[in-house]
Amino acid sequence: MIFIDNRQDKIKFSSEDEKIMRDIIDYALREEGVTVDYEVSVILIDNDEIKRINGEMRDIHRVTDVLSFPMLEYPEGRVYSQVFGENKFDEIFLDNGKLILGDIALSLERAKKQSIEFNHSFIRECIYLTVHSVLHLMGYDHILDEDKLVMRRREEEILNKFNINR
Repeated sequence: MIFIDNRQDKIKFSSEDEKIMRDIIDYALREEGVTVDYEVSVILIDNDEIKRINGEMRDIHRVTDVLSFPMLEYPEGRVYSQVFGENKFDEIFLDNGKLILGDIALSLERAKKQSIEFNHSFIRECIYLTVHSVLHLMGYDHILDEDKLVMRRREEEILNKFNINR
């Protein structure tokens, strides 16, 4: 199950946009090997709210585009499919039969600004940030250059399946 909660009123985000977001989240998770029922929450917020959350949760007091809050822990350098292949996880990870993967906070204001800077559509930027965040929920990271390359390649593979290009 994917929960999308639009908590801002500055940038329009249509039901069509929500459908694309839901479809690509589900696709990305299935591609990463999630075959059980799951929950992911997405909050759509403005710059002030993401700055507040970033400060509270990460002690970084500035606006960012997206934040990911994974519920599962992964050994360093490993991702969901490597750790929980064929869904071999303890029942303790399940809540009423659903795997709780985590939360995503997305600033639509920042996404709009970045879409203009990068000269592509607003929905493309939102979906890119969503895929990026979903991969964080799956254990991907981009601190090391080699991990960044793997993550970027995976992002593009998923976006290409939906013909979401720059």
